[in-house]
Amino acid sequence: MSPKEETVVFGTEDILRSLCDSVAKVLTVATNSQIRYSGMVQRISKTCLKPDIGCFVLFDGGFSGLVVINFSAPAAMELYETYMLNMGMSRSELAGSFTSDEVGNVMGELMNQIVGDFTGKVARELQTHITQNQPKMMALTKQVMLSVDTNLDKPEARRVTFYTGRNHLFYLELAMDRTEFIRLNDFECQETHPDDVFEQANAASREPEAVAGGSDHDDLLKSLGM
Repeated sequence: MSPKEETVVFGTEDILRSLCDSVAKVLTVATNSQIRYSGMVQRISKTCLKPDIGCFVLFDGGFSGLVVINFSAPAAMELYETYMLNMGMSRSELAGSFTSDEVGNVMGELMNQIVGDFTGKVARELQTHITQNQPKMMALTKQVMLSVDTNLDKPEARRVTFYTGRNHLFYLELAMDRTEFIRLNDFECQETHPDDVFEQANAASREPEAVAGGSDHDDLLKSLGM
């Protein structure tokens, strides 16, 4: 195949769509409710953590980037409650505030499952490998600007709006270099069932990290270079 005949099979927007599909799929399975995202994507100049609960993950390897998800308090509490009730916990045992350590730990666990599904698809569909840091989840009262701690030549940032089953909003932001993956040889992709990803990620995250302590905020800010 000549260079002119090469076909772009995955670009930046395709990676974003794949990530959004992972978010919707994992949260839908976890909460047993329909999680969906907007058909429109917004170009933004910077990524940032915003109140009420923010989470970020850095990717490196086949491509580098930063993923941020910002949850409103109602969205976070809905996802937390429906997930825990779906797991068999009684409503009387649930935390009552989004600032609770338990809510942050559960949201971090869900983020781990999303990341696991996404990195698995990257390996299958793009034939490359990416690594990521432990998702950082924290309750916020102020906006925190973030930048990717890696060498990006032409970083681009996107924001996508998500809707919970009760139509509460949360937002995903992705910053990465514009990239294209070109198919050189034919290969088959084996799809992983959402329940399998859910169980694997759930088993791998038995030691949730604390979220809402003063020292944890200090560690997070230090990791951001602040």
